[in-house]
Amino acid sequence: MSIKPLAFRMRPRSIEEVIGQQHLVGEGKIIERMVKAKQLSSMILYGPPGVGKTSIASAIAGSTQFAFRTLNAVTNNKKDMEVVAAEAKMSGKVILLLDEVHRLDKAKQDFLLPYLENGMITLIGATTSNPFHAINPAIRSRCQIFELKSLEVADIITALNRALIDDNRGLGSYQTDVSSEALAHLATASNGDVRSALNALELAVISTTPDESGTIHIDVDIAAECIQKKSFSHDKDGDAHYDVLSALQKSIRGSDVNAALHYLGRLIEAGDLVSIARRLVVIAYEDIGLANPQAGPRALAAVEAAERLGFPEARIPLANSVVELCLSPKSNSAYLAIDAALADIRAGHSGDVPDHLKDGHYQGAKELGRSIGYLYPHDFDNGWVEQQYLPNKLLGKQYYKPKKSGKFEQALAAVYEKLTRKK
Repeated sequence: MSIKPLAFRMRPRSIEEVIGQQHLVGEGKIIERMVKAKQLSSMILYGPPGVGKTSIASAIAGSTQFAFRTLNAVTNNKKDMEVVAAEAKMSGKVILLLDEVHRLDKAKQDFLLPYLENGMITLIGATTSNPFHAINPAIRSRCQIFELKSLEVADIITALNRALIDDNRGLGSYQTDVSSEALAHLATASNGDVRSALNALELAVISTTPDESGTIHIDVDIAAECIQKKSFSHDKDGDAHYDVLSALQKSIRGSDVNAALHYLGRLIEAGDLVSIARRLVVIAYEDIGLANPQAGPRALAAVEAAERLGFPEARIPLANSVVELCLSPKSNSAYLAIDAALADIRAGHSGDVPDHLKDGHYQGAKELGRSIGYLYPHDFDNGWVEQQYLPNKLLGKQYYKPKKSGKFEQALAAVYEKLTRKK
């Protein structure tokens, strides 16, 4: 019989053992409350790979003592679901973890729906896709939807340490000496994927020859070899990795192309394509913004090319993007504008939508709007007419404050100022 991987063996047996995701499983949070009350509803968990979707499902099952079964929407057929349904009829309830739930076809969906309706099957769907776009509405409407967040470095280090001392499921039977730098590297290089970090740790332990005393020593070089990511200059908590990402963004924001290329090179040496890709796209919209609107699509195209090429060739489109972003005009006006709008909303400053703007699609939006005072801009020669759009309590509020650092935003600013003067 094959030994299951460490990540499988270390899956939590109760909600209390779940690593991270405290916004869902922490004390007083929604999933913890459901488990405590033994009133489970079907749910869809979505988020990146290795952040705990299956772990939360198994923890829920362990905390409630209900039968727990796992199927895959692609590889398992309707007959497999019939077996689960038969068990549910006998035991009264089964928790079904359905991986890749967004791939559920109509026949399987139609079979499951009655069991979800009567509560005999509690579905926990797991997916990396956004369920609001990827999952059939009939399933989605019967489920709570919870987003899982990427795990922090500290969370993954906690999981690694837990595995090292667990005698029954983990690596506690081995006499190990794992350096803090090695743990930090595994936690950081896994990019939030605890499964990857745990399995790399297990490979490091079982493939390393013990010394004369029987101790297995794992340093950062062994860790890097086992997770197939080059060793990077991490401090104890792995903060140096984020320091370099921060330095890359600040160098681009400051238009220092040589410094930006240096920090890009350090990240390339670490083999961290995922973090580079995400950061460059963020920079294009946060720091370049409306000063050069094409920087965003071009950064995304460079990232997609890099992902398709892989290292070492990926460095070429990434360098192209960094140089362009550095030397582009900069504007954070749109970023500041949405943050200002969100700050008002979160402070309770919203107000009612004016009557003439409310949705009336069931009667014909344009006709209903006109009947209650809405002026349809397309009816006017210049496509613009003065009327109220903001709620009463926010009248006169200006979130967008244009910057004139690029030709595109200069043109937007001219239109904005003209419209503002008319109002």
